[in-house]
Amino acid sequence: MGVSLYDATVPGFRQVLGGLAGVLDKGAHYCADHKIHPNDFAETRLFEDMLPLKHQILFTHVHSLGAIEAVRQGVFVPPRETPPPQDYPAMQKRVADTLEGLAALTPDEVNALMGRDMVFQLGDNKLPFTAENFLLSFSTPNFHFHATTAYDILRMRGVPLGKRDYLGQLRLKR
Repeated sequence: MGVSLYDATVPGFRQVLGGLAGVLDKGAHYCADHKIHPNDFAETRLFEDMLPLKHQILFTHVHSLGAIEAVRQGVFVPPRETPPPQDYPAMQKRVADTLEGLAALTPDEVNALMGRDMVFQLGDNKLPFTAENFLLSFSTPNFHFHATTAYDILRMRGVPLGKRDYLGQLRLKR
C-alpha cells in the first residue's frame, strides 16, 4: 500500500502544530513565572532580517491549511496583505484554528487534489506545479522552517524547550 497525499501532509502538519501549541503554552507559562508580558515575544526575531514570531505563526497556517486551500483554488499567492496574529493569545488561537481546520479535512478530499495543476504566483512570475509537488516540495519545507523558527525564537528567549516539545504527539503503532 502506498502513501497517499493526505498521509504525506495532513498528519505531519497536525503533529507539528500540536507540538507548536504546546511550545506556545510553555512560553505563556514561562512569561507568567518570570513576570514577562507574553506579547513581548510577538515581535522577537532571531536576526534583524528575519520575520518575528507572530509572522512565523502566521506562516505555519499559510503553508499547511492555507496551502491545501490554495491547491483547491489552483493558485498560491504569498499573503502580503494577511495580518499576522497581533498578540500572544491570537498566536495561540491561530494554531488552534489551523489544527481544527486540518482535523476537518478528510483523506478523500485531500487525495482528490492529486494531479491538479497548481500555480505559485508572485507578481508577474508564475511557477507551475502539480498539487502534490507544490505541497511536498514547497509548502511542507516552508511549514517546517516556520515552525522550527517559532520554536527557536521561544528557546532563544529562555523558554525551557527540547526536541520532544517540537515533535508533538508521535504517531505510534497501535
